[in-house]
Amino acid sequence: MYLTLANVLSLDTLASVLAATGTLTWQPGELTAGGRARAVKHNLQADLRSGAGEALHAALLDDISVHAVLGAAARPRRFSRLLLSRTEDGGHYGRHVDNALMPVPAGRLRTDLSFTLFLSDPASYDGGELVIDTPAGDYTAKPDAGDLVLYPSGAIHEVRPVTRGIRLACVGWIESSIRDSAARDILFDLENLKISLVARLPSDAPELLALDKSIGALLRRWADA
Repeated sequence: MYLTLANVLSLDTLASVLAATGTLTWQPGELTAGGRARAVKHNLQADLRSGAGEALHAALLDDISVHAVLGAAARPRRFSRLLLSRTEDGGHYGRHVDNALMPVPAGRLRTDLSFTLFLSDPASYDGGELVIDTPAGDYTAKPDAGDLVLYPSGAIHEVRPVTRGIRLACVGWIESSIRDSAARDILFDLENLKISLVARLPSDAPELLALDKSIGALLRRWADA
């Protein structure tokens, strides 16, 4: 699943994020990378674990976690801690694959899906495209500020060099309640079908009831408790 979701951040949250970036403590991004990724990661990351950073983390996660389309597509069970990255002066993140397991307070999180939430106006910087390998070719994204790109954590991907300006982005990972990606895609298709039918049929239509029954049955079969 490769999706670009528009307007995930509210305008108020986006404005507060951009205002707060100047007050944060930044450190080399390779300190939080694992395996081969450490050698190709050339950016900065903010400390979001105290003070203004913790408040910013909460605001970002609030907007991300309640987004209806992301919820239907990813079926989140748990979110990782979020990272805030800053890339400039030729910085980039070379081709890599995200760690399959990441530490969380309750143990380890299985990374089913990754996301990049773009925070900078794309006209304010050159380069910095997120490029993801897919079976159909490269999926290249440089969307508007406040938009989010959702993609499989196992996909090879990169951030191209930023040659002008500053690219700010929030990144994170999702452990889905639906482990199988094909099953998630089926459920997402059914949810989109339901939205289409709700717009055209009365609320008590038997087709909608049958669809609710089918979605519920598949969730019982596929979802992790």
